[in-house]
Amino acid sequence: MATSRPTRRLYALFGLISTLVGMGVGHLTASLLTPDSSPVLAVGSGVIDRTPVSLKEWAIKNFESDGFSIGPIDFAARNYDKIVLVGSVFVGVLVLALVAGLLARRSFALGAGLLVVLVAVAAGAVLTRPIVEPLDVVPSILTALAGVGALWWLQRTALGLPLDPRARSSVEVAKAEGARAAAADRTGEPTVDRLSEGHVDAPADADTRPSRRGVLVVAAVLTASAAVLGGAGRWIIGLRGRPEDIALPEPTAGGALKPLPEGLEARIKGITPLQVANGDFYRVDTRLDTPVVSSDDWTLTVDGDVENELTITFEELLDMPMVERDITLTCVSNSVGGKYVGGARWLGVPLMDILDKAGIGRGADQMIATDFDGMTIGTPIDLLRDGREPLLCVGMNGEPLPREHGFPVRVVVPGLYGFISATKWVTRLTMTTYADTESYWTERSWDTRAPIKPSARIDTPRALTTVDAGKVNVGGVAWAQDNGGVMKVQVKVDGGDWADAQLGPDVNNVYWRQWFREIEVEGGQHTISARVVDGDGELQTDVKAAPFPGGSSGIHSFFFTAAS
Repeated sequence: MATSRPTRRLYALFGLISTLVGMGVGHLTASLLTPDSSPVLAVGSGVIDRTPVSLKEWAIKNFESDGFSIGPIDFAARNYDKIVLVGSVFVGVLVLALVAGLLARRSFALGAGLLVVLVAVAAGAVLTRPIVEPLDVVPSILTALAGVGALWWLQRTALGLPLDPRARSSVEVAKAEGARAAAADRTGEPTVDRLSEGHVDAPADADTRPSRRGVLVVAAVLTASAAVLGGAGRWIIGLRGRPEDIALPEPTAGGALKPLPEGLEARIKGITPLQVANGDFYRVDTRLDTPVVSSDDWTLTVDGDVENELTITFEELLDMPMVERDITLTCVSNSVGGKYVGGARWLGVPLMDILDKAGIGRGADQMIATDFDGMTIGTPIDLLRDGREPLLCVGMNGEPLPREHGFPVRVVVPGLYGFISATKWVTRLTMTTYADTESYWTERSWDTRAPIKPSARIDTPRALTTVDAGKVNVGGVAWAQDNGGVMKVQVKVDGGDWADAQLGPDVNNVYWRQWFREIEVEGGQHTISARVVDGDGELQTDVKAAPFPGGSSGIHSFFFTAAS
């Protein structure tokens, strides 16, 4: 009986389904071990590390959103660069999966080989991380086994072959019996089926011929399994990522702050709150997942050029004197007018208390802070000692640090961009020199000294929007953490003169200030600009600079329309 060979489309689908099964198994396994050992996340992280700086900055800038809707679905204001990256990696893998399926039509070994190569790339990404544990490669191994196994099952089913490679289908048995019978008729003697040696024939009553229903059933089972496995992995990661029940200590005498005054957001619609809620606080880092670090297992090591090497547990850290400080953080990737800046109240131990206890060596000029996974950030030691009061933080806005913001412990240094100061999930502080050690960002040619540049941002009205003609409130926030705080904010409309805005509460010099000015506009298109005058009396520069290598600069300015 002649049987038709499965089509190219069907084999392409086989490759796709097999890859999804493998990814589901890998993601589930990683969720039980280390989430970032998941093959897709490992490849994505490798892509981040190897992406040119200019392309990274382009993605961060262009995938920042104030929120949008697609039909009935609302998407929150956030940066979607990592989602786009993971999606791109995922799409790329699926395209290669289709190719693997097509190759399997020609030769199973070719198709399976391409799947193994894909997983080998992911395993290589895992093995090249700064800190690797033996179990980190297990998700990749199981991904390969599951993907190849699924492809084997689909192909054998489509060809009407038993899963046992030694077995022959009923079609093959019938052909062999027909050949023996023909040979016996010609010779008059019984013949031996040499082809059957070493094989196990399928049961006589088993119909192993190719069937569309059988292929559909197997494909459906595998697709459903992939969805369940992947979903279970996501659920387990979410379960492991739940906040720990941590009781934060009270600040020591003199270390507590009064409640913040009421911000301008209470009366100026659209202006950023004086204190940004934890769930709305910006997040920029190289992680594609949210790390799960247990406070029970956490320790901090202080080593390198020190007189006394220290190891501190989380409980010991909580027993140290704590202070509250209101500090505005700013990411170096923040473009002019960008969203990567936020004010919060931090609870922590003064970092210099710990470093003084360790005793910094005279030759050290750099502190290398290392996170739990080997990510490194370098900070000039002289900037830690100049009175700006760096902290080892355990709390944020009255709550334990959220996991995405560094739980259980992170570094916060006022007035410095995060890429030289704000190490999350920190586990080690090493005193060294710039001549001896390069951090993650200095290896990529970013500046080693990067004080935050003064800037003013317009929150309302928004660029390219339409407002009613007449009186319009222009408002936003301004910061000058390393330049004596905000003295003034000035606004310019349609190229006119600069005019002073009204300022919101003055929290401290390392905290931002809200501002607003009421203007009156006629119908038509208008331009609006804002600049800050810092505490030293210096005007914000109008010289444009990109975020790389030491922070953006320039005046925030844009068009809006007034409808008469």
